[in-house]
Amino acid sequence: MPFADINSVRLNYQVLGDRGPWVALVSGARRNMDEVRGLATLVAAAGFQVLLHDRRNTGESSLSLDGEGSEFEIWADDLRALAKHLGLPRLIVGGSSSGCRLATVMALRHRDAIRGLLMMRVTGGAFAVKRLSHIYYTQYIEAVERGGMEDVCRTDHFKDLIALNPARRQEIMGWNPQRFVEVMTRWRSNLEAGVDDPMLGASEQALRNIDFPVCVIPGNDKTHSIAAGFHVHSLIPGAELHELRKDQLDADLISMDEWVPNDRLAPVVVDFLTRVSTEQLA
Repeated sequence: MPFADINSVRLNYQVLGDRGPWVALVSGARRNMDEVRGLATLVAAAGFQVLLHDRRNTGESSLSLDGEGSEFEIWADDLRALAKHLGLPRLIVGGSSSGCRLATVMALRHRDAIRGLLMMRVTGGAFAVKRLSHIYYTQYIEAVERGGMEDVCRTDHFKDLIALNPARRQEIMGWNPQRFVEVMTRWRSNLEAGVDDPMLGASEQALRNIDFPVCVIPGNDKTHSIAAGFHVHSLIPGAELHELRKDQLDADLISMDEWVPNDRLAPVVVDFLTRVSTEQLA
C-alpha cells in the first residue's frame, strides 16, 4: 500500500475502486483501516472510490506526538491534507466511533472539502467520556509513572504497533517521558471538555449550523448509545436517521462487526452516498 508524507507524518493509505464519487471511511478507536475495509469493499463495488488510511499512531502510519489541539482535530487535519495531497475533489466522509468524531471534526473544520457526512456509532455522554479518557490517555500516563516508556511499550496498543514494526520500540523509547505525559494530558483534557456536548468533538451550536447532507446511524452499546445518536440527529438540520439496532445493550462496548454486519449496513450507506452524489451533480 502507498504512503503519503503530509503534516510531518507518513500516512499509510489505500484507495478501493477506480470510478465514481469519492468517499473516505475511517475506523474507530485506534484501530487500523482494516476495521472498515469490509464496508469499504462493498461501497467501492457499488460505484464509489473509497479512501482508507491509518491515522497517525495507528496501523502502519507514523508515530508522532506533534500537532496542536485535540487528537481528533489532528487526525481530521491529516485526512484533509491527505485528500489534498491526492488531488481529490470534495468528498463524503464518514466513520464509526472515533472515526465518526474525526469525520465530523473534519467536516466542521474543512467545510470546503465536504459533500456529506456519515455518522456511525456516535459517541457522547459522561459514561463514554470517563471510559475513553482512561483507555486513550490515562492508562499511558500511569504506565509512564509506573515504569517509564518501557511500560508504555508493554501496553496493548503500543505492543501491537511494535509487532507491526519492531523498529518502533527504539523510537518510542526515545520519546521524552515528560513530553509524552504532557501530550497525553492535553489530549485527555480536550476529550473530557466535551462531556456536556451532544457528542465528543462537536458542540450543540456546531451541529445546528451544519449545512450539508448528514446520515446518522446510532450505535447501541453504552459507549455509543442509541440516545446519543438520536440527540445528535435531532440537532442537525435535515439529517436523516437510520436505526439499525433498536436494542440498547447493557455492555460497555461491542465491536463494529457485532453491531451490524456489513451486508446489512452497506445498503443503507450506499443509498445515502448515491443520493448525495446524484443530488449535488443535478
